[in-house]
Amino acid sequence: MFQVSVEESFSAGHALRGYKGKCENAHGHNYKVRVTLEGTSLDSLGLLFDFVHLKQVIHGVIQAVDHKFLNDVAPFDVINPSAENIAKYFYDEASRGMQQSPNGPHIASITVWETDVTSATYWP
Repeated sequence: MFQVSVEESFSAGHALRGYKGKCENAHGHNYKVRVTLEGTSLDSLGLLFDFVHLKQVIHGVIQAVDHKFLNDVAPFDVINPSAENIAKYFYDEASRGMQQSPNGPHIASITVWETDVTSATYWP
């Protein structure tokens, strides 16, 4: 099994609905996102998946949330913009961009950091 990962960052604000504490108030984070792919075979160049293409996929997802108030962006206008839900959102959106993969790697996990010491991970 092979794995490759890419990390990118974005900035956004949010407020947790129904939360009792500081995070119920509007605030922001400099998020970091790690996308990890895995697969059993490499292409003819010896790559599981081109890092350039993976970064393009992730940048496409980031464009929708970067420098936005997440509570105003679908699906976070309905669900809480928690780190857990943001990780699942990145999985759902990035998976759509991965459908053209010639040798079948898939997203193994997505980790979203709200701070240097707090993160949430989603894996299918």
